[in-house]
Amino acid sequence: MSDAEAGSETDGGESAFTVVVAAVANLGIAVAKAVAGLISGSSAMLSEAAHSVADTVTEVMLLTALKRSGKPADEDHPLGYGPERYIWAMLASIATFVGGAVFSIYDGVHTLVEGEELGDPLVSYIVLGIAFLLEGYSLRTGVKQVRREASRLRVPDAYYLRHTPDTAVKAVVMEDSAALIGLLLAAGGLLGGQLSDSGVWDGIASCLIGLLLVYVAWVLGRANAQLLIGRPLPPAMRSGVREELLSVPHIVEVLELTTLIQGPSEILIAAKVDFRDMATAAEVEWACEEAEAQLRERFPSVRRVYLDPTPGRAQRLRHGGS
Repeated sequence: MSDAEAGSETDGGESAFTVVVAAVANLGIAVAKAVAGLISGSSAMLSEAAHSVADTVTEVMLLTALKRSGKPADEDHPLGYGPERYIWAMLASIATFVGGAVFSIYDGVHTLVEGEELGDPLVSYIVLGIAFLLEGYSLRTGVKQVRREASRLRVPDAYYLRHTPDTAVKAVVMEDSAALIGLLLAAGGLLGGQLSDSGVWDGIASCLIGLLLVYVAWVLGRANAQLLIGRPLPPAMRSGVREELLSVPHIVEVLELTTLIQGPSEILIAAKVDFRDMATAAEVEWACEEAEAQLRERFPSVRRVYLDPTPGRAQRLRHGGS
């Protein structure tokens, strides 16, 4: 990410609205797909129903993540609850894999091996059309948020989506995009079955939907795992932090810099800093306050700054240090 992205203050309310829209859409779509799948006998439609159920569970978990991660810091959690959102988001990606991908692939393979009796696909086509409109609206809500944030930070939309620590909106956009592709695959399976009077196409469509969900679960799981382990700021932003620290009077060298993304708008900065040898205690205190103020002004997402006054290399050598 660029320096500007350190100032990302993702609106939690906006992210929550995006997730709620997706959850409501997916819940209604899941019921309609299940009914259509039972009427038509289409395994691809049943796979799409499982897909929507998994997406609904995912959105519930993401809402839980947004609520719990927003709690203020307390005595037991002095650094706040920001990382908790990534735990719930990780569970959401597992739900997508288990609830959607595994069922879809199993049902597709079962159809290819055992075959299926095709019923009237008309209801399925109607449900797919309505679902496409609802999923499209949900995706539009997520994309609008991505574009707004990317424009504010002056980075490409795809770049923001790939690197944003706001995994809630990332999950919604990816899952809704996968849902639209899945709907087209299901429609293709139904049409292939109609034209060939064979359930093979439906089974293939179901397997492809499952593989699509495997990919989405893998991408989201990897992103959340990186943030749970502890992802630092990108190199360009770390350079910006060093630049700000060195611009403060009395600071002559940044010996060690540690940065940590704790949430979409929570950044922790810790540094070992060499101050001017002749600086007084009062000047060191003032420099620490000034450094924090400058970092917060340039990067509004910075929540915590810890500076450790440390002798420089030359001073350590003079005193016989290593």
